[in-house]
Amino acid sequence: MSNIEALIFDVDGTLADTERDGHRIAFNLAFQAAGLDWDWSIELYGELLAVTGGKERIRFYLEKYNTSFKKPADFSEFVAGLHASKTGFYTKLMAQGKIPLRPGVERLLREARRAGMRIAIATTTTPENVTALLGYTLGGGALKWFEVIGAGDVVPAKKPAPDIFNYVMKKMNLAPEQCVAFEDSYNGIRSATQAKLTTLITTTGYTQDDDFSGAAIVLDQMGEPNAPFKVIEGNAHGHGYVDLAMVRALHKAAHGG
Repeated sequence: MSNIEALIFDVDGTLADTERDGHRIAFNLAFQAAGLDWDWSIELYGELLAVTGGKERIRFYLEKYNTSFKKPADFSEFVAGLHASKTGFYTKLMAQGKIPLRPGVERLLREARRAGMRIAIATTTTPENVTALLGYTLGGGALKWFEVIGAGDVVPAKKPAPDIFNYVMKKMNLAPEQCVAFEDSYNGIRSATQAKLTTLITTTGYTQDDDFSGAAIVLDQMGEPNAPFKVIEGNAHGHGYVDLAMVRALHKAAHGG
Protein backbone atom coordinates (compact mmCIF):
# COMPACT_ATOMS: atom_id res chain seq x y z
CA MET A 1 0.00 0.00 0.00
CA SER A 2 1.30 3.47 -0.93
CA ASN A 3 1.73 6.07 1.78
CA ILE A 4 -0.05 9.42 1.53
CA GLU A 5 2.11 11.99 -0.21
CA ALA A 6 -0.42 14.79 -0.75
CA LEU A 7 -3.71 16.32 0.34
CA ILE A 8 -5.78 17.89 -2.45
CA PHE A 9 -8.42 20.42 -1.46
CA ASP A 10 -11.50 21.77 -3.17
CA VAL A 11 -12.12 25.44 -2.31
CA ASP A 12 -15.74 26.62 -2.33
CA GLY A 13 -17.65 24.88 0.43
CA THR A 14 -14.59 22.93 1.56
CA LEU A 15 -12.02 25.50 2.70
CA ALA A 16 -14.70 28.13 3.32
CA ASP A 17 -18.50 28.21 3.10
CA THR A 18 -18.30 30.72 0.28
CA GLU A 19 -21.39 30.00 -1.76
CA ARG A 20 -24.44 31.51 -0.03
CA ASP A 21 -22.92 34.66 1.49
CA GLY A 22 -19.98 35.08 -0.88
CA HIS A 23 -20.41 34.07 -4.50
CA ARG A 24 -24.21 34.52 -4.50
CA ILE A 25 -23.96 38.06 -3.11
CA ALA A 26 -21.16 38.90 -5.56
CA PHE A 27 -23.23 37.67 -8.52
CA ASN A 28 -26.16 39.85 -7.45
CA LEU A 29 -23.90 42.89 -7.07
CA ALA A 30 -22.51 42.28 -10.56
CA PHE A 31 -26.03 42.04 -11.97
CA GLN A 32 -26.99 45.33 -10.30
CA ALA A 33 -23.85 47.03 -11.62
CA ALA A 34 -24.74 45.87 -15.15
CA GLY A 35 -28.26 47.28 -14.83
CA LEU A 36 -29.88 43.84 -14.77
CA ASP A 37 -32.91 43.09 -12.59
CA TRP A 38 -31.75 39.54 -11.86
CA ASP A 39 -31.70 38.41 -8.25
CA TRP A 40 -30.42 35.02 -7.18
CA SER A 41 -32.18 34.06 -3.96
CA ILE A 42 -30.71 31.59 -1.48
CA GLU A 43 -33.07 28.90 -2.77
CA LEU A 44 -32.45 29.60 -6.45
CA TYR A 45 -28.70 29.65 -5.95
CA GLY A 46 -28.91 26.23 -4.35
CA GLU A 47 -30.42 24.94 -7.60
CA LEU A 48 -27.86 26.77 -9.74
CA LEU A 49 -25.07 25.00 -7.82
CA ALA A 50 -25.93 21.88 -9.80
CA VAL A 51 -23.67 23.48 -12.43
CA THR A 52 -20.00 24.12 -11.67
CA GLY A 53 -18.21 27.24 -12.91
CA GLY A 54 -19.48 30.82 -12.70
CA LYS A 55 -19.80 31.49 -16.42
CA GLU A 56 -21.49 28.14 -16.88
CA ARG A 57 -23.88 28.98 -14.03
CA ILE A 58 -24.94 32.23 -15.70
CA ARG A 59 -25.64 30.39 -18.94
CA PHE A 60 -27.62 27.70 -17.10
CA TYR A 61 -29.70 30.38 -15.34
CA LEU A 62 -30.64 31.97 -18.66
CA GLU A 63 -31.40 28.62 -20.30
CA LYS A 64 -33.63 27.34 -17.49
CA TYR A 65 -34.86 30.21 -15.30
CA ASN A 66 -34.76 33.38 -17.39
CA THR A 67 -35.58 32.24 -20.92
CA SER A 68 -37.19 35.58 -21.87
CA PHE A 69 -33.87 37.43 -21.63
CA LYS A 70 -32.73 38.59 -25.05
CA LYS A 71 -29.12 37.56 -25.41
CA PRO A 72 -26.80 40.17 -26.93
CA ALA A 73 -24.91 39.39 -30.13
CA ASP A 74 -21.65 39.19 -28.20
CA PHE A 75 -23.13 36.77 -25.67
CA SER A 76 -19.87 35.04 -24.72
CA GLU A 77 -18.22 38.40 -24.03
CA PHE A 78 -21.31 39.52 -22.10
CA VAL A 79 -21.13 36.45 -19.84
CA ALA A 80 -17.36 36.80 -19.40
CA GLY A 81 -17.76 40.47 -18.46
CA LEU A 82 -20.46 39.70 -15.89
CA HIS A 83 -18.29 36.98 -14.39
CA ALA A 84 -15.24 39.26 -14.22
CA SER A 85 -17.33 41.90 -12.46
CA LYS A 86 -18.61 39.27 -10.03
CA THR A 87 -15.03 38.20 -9.26
CA GLY A 88 -14.18 41.80 -8.39
CA PHE A 89 -17.10 42.06 -5.97
CA TYR A 90 -16.21 38.69 -4.44
CA THR A 91 -12.65 39.85 -3.81
CA LYS A 92 -13.98 42.94 -2.04
CA LEU A 93 -16.17 40.76 0.21
CA MET A 94 -13.08 38.72 1.05
CA ALA A 95 -11.12 41.86 1.88
CA GLN A 96 -13.84 42.83 4.33
CA GLY A 97 -13.30 39.56 6.20
CA LYS A 98 -16.86 38.37 5.63
CA ILE A 99 -15.95 34.81 4.58
CA PRO A 100 -13.80 32.95 7.14
CA LEU A 101 -12.29 29.50 6.72
CA ARG A 102 -14.39 26.60 7.96
CA PRO A 103 -13.60 25.04 11.36
CA GLY A 104 -10.47 22.90 11.38
CA VAL A 105 -9.20 23.98 7.96
CA GLU A 106 -6.35 26.26 9.04
CA ARG A 107 -5.29 23.82 11.77
CA LEU A 108 -5.10 20.91 9.30
CA LEU A 109 -3.22 22.95 6.69
CA ARG A 110 -0.65 24.07 9.24
CA GLU A 111 -0.23 20.53 10.59
CA ALA A 112 0.29 19.25 7.04
CA ARG A 113 2.97 21.88 6.41
CA ARG A 114 4.79 21.06 9.65
CA ALA A 115 4.76 17.38 8.71
CA GLY A 116 6.13 18.04 5.23
CA MET A 117 2.94 16.81 3.57
CA ARG A 118 2.46 18.12 0.04
CA ILE A 119 -0.78 20.09 -0.44
CA ALA A 120 -2.60 21.24 -3.55
CA ILE A 121 -5.89 22.70 -4.75
CA ALA A 122 -8.34 21.34 -7.33
CA THR A 123 -11.26 23.69 -7.90
CA THR A 124 -13.59 25.07 -10.55
CA THR A 125 -13.43 28.60 -9.14
CA THR A 126 -11.13 31.20 -10.68
CA PRO A 127 -7.47 31.63 -9.67
CA GLU A 128 -8.37 35.16 -8.51
CA ASN A 129 -10.94 33.78 -6.08
CA VAL A 130 -8.43 31.29 -4.70
CA THR A 131 -5.83 34.03 -4.23
CA ALA A 132 -8.37 36.27 -2.48
CA LEU A 133 -9.57 33.55 -0.09
CA LEU A 134 -6.09 32.35 0.90
CA GLY A 135 -4.62 35.83 1.13
CA TYR A 136 -7.34 37.33 3.28
CA THR A 137 -7.72 34.33 5.61
CA LEU A 138 -4.18 32.95 5.92
CA GLY A 139 -1.99 35.85 4.84
CA GLY A 140 -0.21 36.91 1.68
CA GLY A 141 2.29 34.06 1.68
CA ALA A 142 -0.31 31.28 1.92
CA LEU A 143 -0.51 30.80 -1.84
CA LYS A 144 3.00 29.38 -1.70
CA TRP A 145 1.88 26.67 0.72
CA PHE A 146 0.24 24.85 -2.20
CA GLU A 147 2.48 23.03 -4.64
CA VAL A 148 -0.12 23.09 -7.40
CA ILE A 149 -3.25 25.21 -7.76
CA GLY A 150 -5.57 23.72 -10.35
CA ALA A 151 -8.30 26.33 -10.83
CA GLY A 152 -10.79 27.82 -13.27
CA ASP A 153 -10.44 27.01 -16.94
CA VAL A 154 -7.10 25.20 -16.71
CA VAL A 155 -8.94 22.07 -17.88
CA PRO A 156 -11.81 22.10 -20.40
CA ALA A 157 -14.18 19.82 -18.47
CA LYS A 158 -15.08 21.00 -14.97
CA LYS A 159 -16.39 18.92 -12.08
CA PRO A 160 -18.07 16.39 -12.01
CA ALA A 161 -15.48 15.39 -14.61
CA PRO A 162 -12.26 14.13 -12.97
CA ASP A 163 -10.03 16.33 -15.14
CA ILE A 164 -9.01 18.88 -12.52
CA PHE A 165 -7.87 16.20 -10.05
CA ASN A 166 -6.04 14.35 -12.81
CA TYR A 167 -4.36 17.61 -13.83
CA VAL A 168 -3.15 18.26 -10.27
CA MET A 169 -1.88 14.72 -9.76
CA LYS A 170 -0.04 14.81 -13.09
CA LYS A 171 1.63 18.10 -12.12
CA MET A 172 2.71 16.55 -8.81
CA ASN A 173 3.76 13.29 -10.46
CA LEU A 174 1.57 11.30 -8.07
CA ALA A 175 -0.85 8.40 -8.41
CA PRO A 176 -4.37 8.44 -6.89
CA GLU A 177 -3.38 5.99 -4.14
CA GLN A 178 -0.79 8.52 -2.92
CA CYS A 179 -3.37 11.27 -2.36
CA VAL A 180 -6.47 12.12 -0.32
CA ALA A 181 -9.07 14.59 -1.60
CA PHE A 182 -11.28 16.96 0.41
CA GLU A 183 -14.67 17.87 -1.04
CA ASP A 184 -18.13 19.10 -0.03
CA SER A 185 -20.58 18.41 -2.86
CA TYR A 186 -22.11 15.82 -5.19
CA ASN A 187 -20.17 17.16 -8.16
CA GLY A 188 -17.04 17.14 -6.04
CA ILE A 189 -17.34 13.52 -4.90
CA ARG A 190 -18.13 12.41 -8.46
CA SER A 191 -15.04 14.20 -9.74
CA ALA A 192 -12.77 12.82 -7.01
CA THR A 193 -14.01 9.24 -7.14
CA GLN A 194 -13.74 9.15 -10.94
CA ALA A 195 -10.13 10.19 -10.38
CA LYS A 196 -9.90 7.18 -8.03
CA LEU A 197 -9.16 9.30 -4.96
CA THR A 198 -9.90 8.49 -1.33
CA THR A 199 -12.20 11.38 -0.43
CA LEU A 200 -13.23 13.06 2.82
CA ILE A 201 -16.47 15.08 2.65
CA THR A 202 -17.51 18.02 4.83
CA THR A 203 -21.07 19.07 4.01
CA THR A 204 -22.59 22.57 3.87
CA GLY A 205 -26.15 23.78 4.13
CA TYR A 206 -26.43 23.50 0.37
CA THR A 207 -24.91 20.02 0.10
CA GLN A 208 -26.04 18.20 3.26
CA ASP A 209 -28.60 16.13 1.34
CA ASP A 210 -26.30 15.24 -1.59
CA ASP A 211 -25.46 11.67 -2.52
CA PHE A 212 -21.91 11.03 -1.32
CA SER A 213 -21.62 7.42 -2.42
CA GLY A 214 -17.96 6.45 -2.64
CA ALA A 215 -16.72 8.84 0.06
CA ALA A 216 -14.36 7.50 2.72
CA ILE A 217 -16.30 9.50 5.31
CA VAL A 218 -18.95 12.25 5.41
CA LEU A 219 -18.74 14.86 8.19
CA ASP A 220 -20.57 18.07 8.98
CA GLN A 221 -17.19 19.86 9.37
CA MET A 222 -13.53 19.10 10.08
CA GLY A 223 -13.96 19.97 13.74
CA GLU A 224 -11.62 21.27 16.41
CA PRO A 225 -10.30 19.62 19.60
CA ASN A 226 -12.90 21.53 21.66
CA ALA A 227 -15.66 21.33 19.01
CA PRO A 228 -15.82 17.84 17.44
CA PHE A 229 -17.37 17.05 14.10
CA LYS A 230 -20.55 15.04 13.59
CA VAL A 231 -20.16 11.83 11.58
CA ILE A 232 -22.89 11.56 8.95
CA GLU A 233 -21.55 8.44 7.23
CA GLY A 234 -18.47 6.34 7.76
CA ASN A 235 -15.95 5.42 10.44
CA ALA A 236 -13.89 8.17 12.09
CA HIS A 237 -11.58 5.58 13.66
CA GLY A 238 -11.95 7.09 17.12
CA HIS A 239 -11.22 10.68 16.09
CA GLY A 240 -13.31 13.75 16.91
CA TYR A 241 -11.61 16.20 14.54
CA VAL A 242 -9.74 15.83 11.27
CA ASP A 243 -5.97 15.65 11.67
CA LEU A 244 -3.25 13.82 9.77
CA ALA A 245 -3.60 10.74 11.97
CA MET A 246 -7.28 10.47 11.01
CA VAL A 247 -6.54 11.10 7.33
CA ARG A 248 -3.94 8.33 7.37
CA ALA A 249 -6.42 5.97 9.05
CA LEU A 250 -9.04 6.69 6.37
CA HIS A 251 -6.49 6.18 3.62
CA LYS A 252 -5.30 2.89 5.14
CA ALA A 253 -8.86 1.60 5.45
CA ALA A 254 -9.70 2.61 1.89
CA HIS A 255 -6.71 0.74 0.53
CA GLY A 256 -7.22 -2.47 2.47
CA GLY A 257 -4.73 -1.73 5.22
